[in-house]
Amino acid sequence: MRAEGTFTVKAFVPTEVTVDPAVTTGLPVGVARMEKHFEGEVAGRAATLFTAAFDQATGVGTYVAMESFEGSLNGHEGAFNFAHSATTTGSDRAARFFVIVPSSGTGDLTGISGTGGLEIEADGTHRIWFDYELG
Repeated sequence: MRAEGTFTVKAFVPTEVTVDPAVTTGLPVGVARMEKHFEGEVAGRAATLFTAAFDQATGVGTYVAMESFEGSLNGHEGAFNFAHSATTTGSDRAARFFVIVPSSGTGDLTGISGTGGLEIEADGTHRIWFDYELG
């Protein structure tokens, strides 16, 4: 099954994390907490832990995110975790990864598995989709 929707970022809060041992690299690593709201066949909210090594000036970097979603997919109510990452050289997205975390579903979404993706369109619209199975 496929569920599609749009989302908005309601909060993006940089979070101080001290890495031990400290390692200096060419790009700084940052962590943030996010809250997202979803509409469409994907409806609900998510709490996100977002980590990135990113250069704001050039737009080059990679992010990794773990999300805890609560809401519905095509009317099936529950919660589950999903993870995603991508790399950019400033004008593209490559090395994309997106997975629903096995055994993380609750309610009508118990037993959910699958993949999905997200895209940010030129007009700033954030789109998400899940290709999933229940059972």
